[in-house]
Amino acid sequence: MRRTRSQTKADSIPDEDDSQSLIPNTPAKPTSKITFRARKIPRLSLTNKQPHPSTSTTITNAKSLTFKGEIEAALDHLRSADPLLATCIDFFHPPQFSNDGAPFFSLIRSIISQQLSKTAAAAIETRFVSLCGGHASVRPDVVLSLSTQQLRQVGISGPKASYLHDLATKYVDGVLSDSSILQMDDETLHSKLTSVKGIGPWSVHMFMIFTLHRPDVLPVGDLVVRRGVERLYGLKALPTPSEMERLCHKWKPYRSVGSWYMYRLVEAKGVLPATTVTQQQ
Repeated sequence: MRRTRSQTKADSIPDEDDSQSLIPNTPAKPTSKITFRARKIPRLSLTNKQPHPSTSTTITNAKSLTFKGEIEAALDHLRSADPLLATCIDFFHPPQFSNDGAPFFSLIRSIISQQLSKTAAAAIETRFVSLCGGHASVRPDVVLSLSTQQLRQVGISGPKASYLHDLATKYVDGVLSDSSILQMDDETLHSKLTSVKGIGPWSVHMFMIFTLHRPDVLPVGDLVVRRGVERLYGLKALPTPSEMERLCHKWKPYRSVGSWYMYRLVEAKGVLPATTVTQQQ
């Protein structure tokens, strides 16, 4: 499904369908044959201050989400820190983060897929890889050797061709590299990547969560995550970025995992079995 707004360097906020298309679907846990009466998660006033987790449960050394045992540590922390989020954690299967390849190729894929359906993006990516000479040949020097006309012939628009060239140039010039990206802290990485034409904050957040598996990323501009927070806490309107920061502060240092569950909650229409929320009443 096409996004309804052009994704510029500043990154337009993606619509709900497009955001969810980037996130692997995870089915809810199988339910028993007993039919539960559906009940919405209890409302929580936005004006109420949200307590931060106690110092005894605060974690400061969160690792990559693919590190052994890290997902389990994240879920334990989130259950303790936010009883409302715990209802989602107990209802859905835990997240699984797979390795999507080297950072350079993942950034190439991010640019190619902008404003396209998953099917169209996959088809163009396949032709692009073939044009480069195979996956192993998708390198900065090879991308720079391809003309805008060649890229257009495989379905890449003129603006996107310029974005790919700018990304490849920054790699060739040493501004970026796969190894440096892996070593950068979140703030530095955000600054470096948003300097690339066509890559904005939302794209960086998705890259940090689903390619680098950074544990504490909160995509405050993602419409689906905002919608999930609205439904989780029973708000009357979508939370602003600053409200997102405040409401989700308790999830630190695992806000990436909390955000992942917001996609699942939106997919479930904000409704969970009644038995999962009785502890909140």
